[in-house]
Amino acid sequence: MTILSPRQKLDWLRLARTSNVGPVTFAALLARFGSAAAALDAVPLLVRRGGGSGILIPSVAEAEREIAALAALGGTFIASCEDGFPNGLAALDPPPPVIAVLGKPTLLSAEMIAIVGARNASALGRKFAAQLATELGKADLVIVSGMARGIDAAAHEAALPTGTCAVLAGGVDVVYPNENKALYGRLREDGVLVSEMPMGESPQARHFPRRNRIISGLSRGVIVVEAAEGSGSLITANYALEQGREVFAVPGSPLDARARGTNRLIREGAVLTETADDVFQTLKPILHRAFSEPTSPSMDTQTLRPESGVDRNLIRDTLLELLAPTAINIDELIRQCELPANAVLTALLELELAGRIRRHPGNRASLS
Repeated sequence: MTILSPRQKLDWLRLARTSNVGPVTFAALLARFGSAAAALDAVPLLVRRGGGSGILIPSVAEAEREIAALAALGGTFIASCEDGFPNGLAALDPPPPVIAVLGKPTLLSAEMIAIVGARNASALGRKFAAQLATELGKADLVIVSGMARGIDAAAHEAALPTGTCAVLAGGVDVVYPNENKALYGRLREDGVLVSEMPMGESPQARHFPRRNRIISGLSRGVIVVEAAEGSGSLITANYALEQGREVFAVPGSPLDARARGTNRLIREGAVLTETADDVFQTLKPILHRAFSEPTSPSMDTQTLRPESGVDRNLIRDTLLELLAPTAINIDELIRQCELPANAVLTALLELELAGRIRRHPGNRASLS
């Protein structure tokens, strides 16, 4: 693992907080320029080439204030290249560039299992989530969830004595929902809080999928207790499948809309979960082993070098014509462009920084 100097960590945080720079673009910039400092210097030119008029890059002073604010609460930032970054997150392609950690960071080195479910959970659903969290916690598994009301809160509460991690959709210093203020305080004392978002940022709808990706990424598997169709819990389960994690689902009555999502997961191959032992039997062979991610294209520094003699405007216009609001695999995009791969990847990077397209995990892209 790399040890970042204080200035290097500032640069990592500044690049991670730059507008239009998500995990995919952060990884692409590092691959192309070799360091966060070099990438920060290059970003304004890339934005202009992509057709943008400007980009918000935090100043050194702003990054220093954010680091100091977290330190004042007893927390710290951990970059994805540093020792102490959770193994599960480090194995993601790409990992979140930097996370804010508040509470007991040692819990992040333990084996983890996520328990998620409906916010409007039934009394039985909450009771079962708490029972699972208690039994799995006694088996030295840290329980991960999203600190939402309902199933999440029940799992956290039950796991506080043994270890629990809450992944937040806003800043690590922001309590959401407010009804979980007391739980947040207990998590700071006895658990650990993690966030990819800037300090002080209130949760927004677009933040929750990124939070859910971290919940599944930290964990060996995701247990869904109750989930209606289209719920955030099912998004977490989908991320788990993409990441090669196990998916567990608790069956429910077909008359209860909160069971439709979990029952469908079971039909599609999730582990039917009625007891903690159902989870143990599946996880036992993989615990304490390296995380294994599905094969996906890695970011190659050479393929991100610009191609000389290629009309940049032609490439950008071609990409904008082929792209749509629905994400497409970039390999397919390159095939349809019939243009050099390195030139296409460079143009995608410029268009992303200009805010004209979005890059997605899984080597995909769409119009913004």
